[in-house]
Amino acid sequence: MDIALIQKTFPYFAQAAWVTILVSLLALVLGLALASLLTMMRLSRSAMLRFPAIAYISLFRGTPCLVQLFLLYFGGAQIGINLSPFTAGWIGLGLNIAAYMSESMRGAIVAVDRSQTEAARSIGFGRARTMVLIILPQAARLMIRPLGVNIVALIKGSALVSAISVIDLTYTAQRYISATYKPFEIFTVAAFFYMVIIITVTIVLRWLDRRFVIA
Repeated sequence: MDIALIQKTFPYFAQAAWVTILVSLLALVLGLALASLLTMMRLSRSAMLRFPAIAYISLFRGTPCLVQLFLLYFGGAQIGINLSPFTAGWIGLGLNIAAYMSESMRGAIVAVDRSQTEAARSIGFGRARTMVLIILPQAARLMIRPLGVNIVALIKGSALVSAISVIDLTYTAQRYISATYKPFEIFTVAAFFYMVIIITVTIVLRWLDRRFVIA
């Protein structure tokens, strides 16, 4: 193993790690916001709201994320939507992960005992008030673990943005491999940074899970 090469490239990978973190964070914010909207649409009594949400979730879960990124970045330019690789990357990842997060959220809400809803309605709570004050606080505890799985999958999946030239960890690794022809050392460094990011996120998620359980 070329230790000198690892030491030389380490600072550059550290910079690329921040790009991976930022892409993942922006995608997470978009994904959570959109997933919340999709979840409410899925749970709506109106077919005009449910069917578009179902179609969206089926589309984004049924096609590869890489294809979605290509459509957004390359296809978008063809119809006048010119996005930078970075912007297309986090938007594409956010649109994709929203479909998975929405199902996690909906599952947690549905898992709350129906007697809770019936009890709230019996004392005069409306549907919206019941959801906000009774159902969502209980469902939030059930969402943490499945959403945590989605977040880890998002971070790992962020490597796909290298295919549209976002200078993240994977793109940086590919660039150095083409220059040094030493994939073992280069991918070892990239894997190290991915592990640090994911382990840090996992620790935070476990802390949140324990805190909600205790609460």
